[in-house]
Amino acid sequence: MMAIIVSATAADAMPTLSAWLAGAGVAHGVHAVGVNPRGPRRVLHESEMAIATVRDLIVGTTDGEPVFTRSANGQPDHIAFGFRDMAFGHALIAELVRSAGEPALGEPATQRLYALAARVAASDATVLVLGDTGTGKEGLSRMIHARSARAEGPFVAINCAALPDTMLEAMLFGHVKGSFTGAGTAADGLFRAAEGGTLMLDEIAELPLPLQAKLLRALQEREVLPVGATQAVPVDVRIVAACNRDLAAEVAAGRFRADLYWRLNVVALELEPLAERRQDVRAIAASMLLRHTANGQPFAWPTADALAALMAHDWPGNARELDNVLQRALLLREGDRIEVDDLGFVPAAASAPIKTAPALATTDGAITPLFEVQRTSAHEVIRAALEATGGHRARAAARLGISERTLRYRLAELRAA
Repeated sequence: MMAIIVSATAADAMPTLSAWLAGAGVAHGVHAVGVNPRGPRRVLHESEMAIATVRDLIVGTTDGEPVFTRSANGQPDHIAFGFRDMAFGHALIAELVRSAGEPALGEPATQRLYALAARVAASDATVLVLGDTGTGKEGLSRMIHARSARAEGPFVAINCAALPDTMLEAMLFGHVKGSFTGAGTAADGLFRAAEGGTLMLDEIAELPLPLQAKLLRALQEREVLPVGATQAVPVDVRIVAACNRDLAAEVAAGRFRADLYWRLNVVALELEPLAERRQDVRAIAASMLLRHTANGQPFAWPTADALAALMAHDWPGNARELDNVLQRALLLREGDRIEVDDLGFVPAAASAPIKTAPALATTDGAITPLFEVQRTSAHEVIRAALEATGGHRARAAARLGISERTLRYRLAELRAA
């Protein structure tokens, strides 16, 4: 990861910028600068424009509205803001100079987690990434791959809940021609597709028990047996498994093999919900707004009040919900900036569960995860979650702590009961 340089003049003009960059995990140094067109990217003050190159970032202050101008016609990126917009301005600077592929973050605790992930990446250990849906598990997995000795190899990700059980084995391990109906040709499978690289198995708790046993053997023996084959094929793959549930609880409930759990749980990294990472919200919002603003389009700064609302929101949908909110605000805003009203937040009282049985809700009105209730209560829990999300199955599944596929199965069971 290449460090950037913050000029002493820019650091003097923005005394808190260096501390924010450090907390956001952006490696940098602060010192006097001169003309250096071939060195690392620099953050320069407006007064140093004469020595700037198109690769640099020019920063300044303004008593009026904040500005951000993309590099064009040989001129570098330029950003200026006043005291009221300083919080978002610092986050925007960090995301502009962050190395490609590095995740957006602002919380010191998140920075420490990613620093640990970088250390783990240097090994070849299997990693278990835990966290709610939308907290950034795939982004963390991609960073581990990018920081590893396997970075030049492929990164292959599969959502274990997105495919039918009958297809998973063939998708993972491959198959030979004629091994099942429709197998007109042979296929290598994802293990061999990730040869020399990293295979991410997302929502691994959704794997059926028989396939868990075959995955365990593949990890232990470092070989796979394609469907219909008689000879195993050696593979060289690093596994990063991800899960939005408590795998230890799944083991205790008999839904996940204990031996596979211990094989996967060499190093566990857990991402907290976005509601507990307020400064990450600021950084992620800056990154998303940069991504959704095309070159040549004016950049819509959130007002200080809008930023405060973003950081105070509970984010039950985590980063995916944040992305939806920001895209909607960009489309529907009437002014040059994103205002609180543009965010379209539903008042908390309106989003509370309706007519939920007392035993099925916590004291703060949240839906109880489905695996914490008895089967006889499942219908009421599912109904309450669907009512609370307006019938949106993906959001209801997230509130229940299960995958959307599992929710479909439960609904089918209830209809058949």
